[in-house]
Amino acid sequence: MKTNHSPNRWLVVGGAVLIQLALGALYAWSVFTKLLTDPQGVYQFTATQTAWVFSAGLATFALVMVLAGRWQARTGPRLMSVLGGLLLGLGFVLGGLFGSTFWAQFLFIGVVAGAGIGLAYVVPIAVGVKWFPDRKGMITGLAVAGFGFGATIWVKLAGSWFGGLLNTTSLLGLPGVQSVFLIYGIVFAVLVLLGSLVMVDPPEGYSPAGWDPAQAAAVLKRNGAGFTPGEMLRTPQFYAIWLVFAASAIAGLMVIYCIQLFGIDALEYRGVPDAFVVTGTAMAWYAVFNGLGRILWGMISDRIGRKSAIIAMSMFQGLIMLAMYHGFINFGLAAGLVIGASFIGFNYGGIFALFPAITADYFGDKQVGRNYGWVFTAYGVAGLLGPLLAGLFKDSATVGGSPVVWMTPFLVAAIACLVGGLIMLFTRAPDSPSDQAPRTRRRRLTLIRA
Repeated sequence: MKTNHSPNRWLVVGGAVLIQLALGALYAWSVFTKLLTDPQGVYQFTATQTAWVFSAGLATFALVMVLAGRWQARTGPRLMSVLGGLLLGLGFVLGGLFGSTFWAQFLFIGVVAGAGIGLAYVVPIAVGVKWFPDRKGMITGLAVAGFGFGATIWVKLAGSWFGGLLNTTSLLGLPGVQSVFLIYGIVFAVLVLLGSLVMVDPPEGYSPAGWDPAQAAAVLKRNGAGFTPGEMLRTPQFYAIWLVFAASAIAGLMVIYCIQLFGIDALEYRGVPDAFVVTGTAMAWYAVFNGLGRILWGMISDRIGRKSAIIAMSMFQGLIMLAMYHGFINFGLAAGLVIGASFIGFNYGGIFALFPAITADYFGDKQVGRNYGWVFTAYGVAGLLGPLLAGLFKDSATVGGSPVVWMTPFLVAAIACLVGGLIMLFTRAPDSPSDQAPRTRRRRLTLIRA
């Protein structure tokens, strides 16, 4: 969908934040897991089943994003975000009306709503980078900050603000969880539709005031006209970036899924009162720092470079994950859980500013919507591995409510982050496709002559 009116570029940022506030719904999943897994409750899901719903949402989100990047080139950004918002809202509404079983929630919340997020998510990033070629790190951080901050709003509204919707609401005679799904579905659709009003690409040849043309010239010299997805997929840099993204995302997604289950086990085991309230606070601060991390890591990367920022973020996250069990819980108790969750959320948020920006840096701005969709498939894989890693260890535990069952998942996630940092250390920017082609032909000629 095209328009002759070009909005002020900061209005695009406002629209991006509105869209991402709604898309952050998936990160509020942990607030529902306590009621869903209550053995005396309405649903009586296992921890692994709730992990599957969450993981299905993440995986569908990532897979659909690959398609959305291609479709957006034909439909335009506004129509793509509108479709995503409607599908996200529909998934939650149907999950509210019919989500009394695991399979219903898996389908409506995991697959349908996850697909809606995948359609809309790439739009603010692709549009923002085109409006802000001078501040890619900052703008990708701002564009996706709402995803993290939105989770805070949805967690607190459901769990504690105004008494908590989960505790006070019963629409159409539905249990609390389904009533909240129904309300949220309507709200999410409205927010995305409002944000979509300003999702338009800049005019052809647009250049922001005060931008140094030498910066654009340097990027064009290195990347030529940019990489197509096919060209990008033939570079080793794509696979290096993909692995680092997956490693970083495993840690954050595991904690998003299990922060309440892990926190309650750890705090109750140590005799800390009000464990449910404390874990809700930890979830909220995780989400707040998730949003801040997206902005601040993006700004940091504009100063020190994307590669250096990714290395620093990965290493920092690995160390925090190593310290989470023994350091923050065994010695810090309630405050330690909140502090640890905040650090993890801060670093995890950073990946959503750093990886779109490095995709644009390494493979060009023009195809960033399509190219980042392929990079983002790493998130889908991490969405399966991270939560399921935690859920399987929890369900297989033989030691009552002891938090010792959580040590291995945290250790695995920590090692993944540290390895990711090392991979990034040895990754350099690719040459432009036009420079690679002659070398490839020369290598083939050499092999033929040999």
